[in-house]
Amino acid sequence: MIIGASGGSGFIFIIILAFGVIYLLFVRPQKRRQSQQQQLVNELRVGDEVLTAGGIYGTISEVDEDQVTVEIAPKTEVRVARRAIAGVPRDEEEETAEAEEGETPEPEETQADEGSRGDTSNEENRG
Repeated sequence: MIIGASGGSGFIFIIILAFGVIYLLFVRPQKRRQSQQQQLVNELRVGDEVLTAGGIYGTISEVDEDQVTVEIAPKTEVRVARRAIAGVPRDEEEETAEAEEGETPEPEETQADEGSRGDTSNEENRG
């Protein structure tokens, strides 16, 4: 008779469960993001507005196999690797449509009028 054999099966079950949770929380979402990025890169067309990984906004003027030419200003074009395209900037119309569908947009900060802040200089307080 083996002593402690029944306790080992519970430990193995916990390890398998932990790997399952790690897969669901980390691996699966990362694979989804990678496939979305790959789809975005494959669907690049001339005239698309893009955002590069370096933070430069521009419009695609030419598409090659491994690189794209992006116009970042009038008569100013740069060559960028296809994989360096980080995304397509979202229009305000798309954001509004998503907000209407139930997603809440981030609240904008409101600024107080300068007169209502109560800031006064030391000279005004003395007199």
